[in-house]
Amino acid sequence: MTRSRAGGAILAAPASGSGKTVLTLGLLRHCRNAGRAVASAKAGPDYIDPAFHAAASGRGCPNLDPWAMRPATIASLVQDLSRGSEAILCEGVMGLFDGAGHENAGSTADLAAMLGWPVVLVVDISRQGASAAAVVRGFAGHRRDVTISGVILNRAASARHAESVARAIATVVPEAKIFGWVPRDADLVLPERHLGLVQAGEHGDLERFLNRAAQIVSGHLDVNALLRAARPSDQSAGETAAPALHPPGRRIWVARDSAFAFCYPHVLEGWKRAGAHLDFFSPLADEAPGEAADAAYLPGGYPELHAARLAAAENFRAGTIAAVRRGASVYGECGGYMVLGRALIDKAGRRHAMLDLLPLESSFAEPRLHLGYRRAVLAADAPLGKAGAALRGHEFHYAAVVDEGPGEALFRLGDSDGRDLGPAGRIARHGRGVALGSFAHLIDRE
Repeated sequence: MTRSRAGGAILAAPASGSGKTVLTLGLLRHCRNAGRAVASAKAGPDYIDPAFHAAASGRGCPNLDPWAMRPATIASLVQDLSRGSEAILCEGVMGLFDGAGHENAGSTADLAAMLGWPVVLVVDISRQGASAAAVVRGFAGHRRDVTISGVILNRAASARHAESVARAIATVVPEAKIFGWVPRDADLVLPERHLGLVQAGEHGDLERFLNRAAQIVSGHLDVNALLRAARPSDQSAGETAAPALHPPGRRIWVARDSAFAFCYPHVLEGWKRAGAHLDFFSPLADEAPGEAADAAYLPGGYPELHAARLAAAENFRAGTIAAVRRGASVYGECGGYMVLGRALIDKAGRRHAMLDLLPLESSFAEPRLHLGYRRAVLAADAPLGKAGAALRGHEFHYAAVVDEGPGEALFRLGDSDGRDLGPAGRIARHGRGVALGSFAHLIDRE
C-alpha cells in the first residue's frame, strides 16, 4: 500500500459565513498564478463550492465526506489528489465541529482526525477584538485528535485591529501560528440564492473575482508558511475503491447544464473505471440521450428556475421517453427526479408539464427546506443494485411533493440518527425500460 505524499491542510471556521470559501479560492488562484501545483477538496456534501475550486485552481475538486463515504473511497480520492501536487487545501463545511445527528457525525473535525490533516481556523473578527482569542483557545482544546496549526483573521477593520487580536491569541494559544489577516473588502463577496452560492458557471465575471481574491489574499497572508503546515494523510490507499455507485448502464448519457449541475465527479469517475462510457447532453439546449444510450442520468440542480424552458424542450422530452421505451434506464436525483415526474410548479404557481415517466408532481411555490444525510436501502431490484443494497447520501432541497402517486418505492430511507423515514422515490417500468429516482443525492455505497 502507498501513502499520499502531498500534505493536506483544512481551512475551517467556527461557523458558516466566516469567509472560508473566498479565502480558499484566493489561495488556490494565487498558487495557480504562481505556477504552484496545489490541489483542493471540499468537506461534506456540496456541489457548488467544488465548481468554484475547479475554476480557481484549474483542477477538479472532489468531496471528502466522512459520514457518507467509505474510508477506502476517501483514501483513494486523497491518493488521486496527491499525484503531481505540492499540497492539498481542503475547505471545511459549516463550523469545524458541526456534523449530523446527535453525535455530530461527519464533521470537518472528523475528517481532520481521520486524515491527520491540520486545521487552519478562519476567524471572522469583524465584530470582536480580543474575544477572538477565547474562540481560538476553545477550538484548539476541544478535541485532542484535531490540531489547530494556525489562524487567519478575516474581515479585519484595520491593521491595528488585526494586530491587537493576533497578540491576544498569541498569549493564550502560542502554538497556533497567525498566517495573516484579510481586510473587509466588498470585492470579496459572492452572490447567493437558495441552496447556496450562485453557480460558478453563472457568475458574470468570475475570472476577475478570482484574480482579485488572489491579489488580496497573497498580499495579506503568509502563503508559504500555510502550505508548509500541510501534513501527509494518515490514510493509506491500496487498490482503487469500488465505484461509489453501481453503473446504471454501459453507455450512460449524463444531463449537464445550469438546470442539472449537481453531480459528484467521483461518482462519474467510478462509473468510467467500472467500464461505462459517458456522454453528456443539455436538456436546456433541447438535447436528448443518444440512440446508443442504455442509461441516462438526470442529476440535481435548478429545474425549478428553468421549468418553462424544460417543458418546451420537445426533443428532450421525446428523446428521453424513446430511450426508455427502447430499454434504457433513466435515473433522476432531486431536481432530476422532479423532471421525471408529471409536472413541476414554479415559484409563481405556474404548472409545467415534465416527462411523465414517474407519478410525481412537485412544487416550488412554497419553498420548504428538506436537509439531512440519508441512508438509502433499495426497496426493489434496480439499475443501481439489488433490493436490500444500502447506499449513503443526503437530501437538500426546497421543493415539496404535491402528489407522489401510486407505484413502487425506490428506497426506504433513514436519517443520520438511524430513524426510519419510510419509503421514498419511485421506480416505474415502461416496456423494456425503467425510470427511477428520488430526492436523495447518492454519494457512496456502504
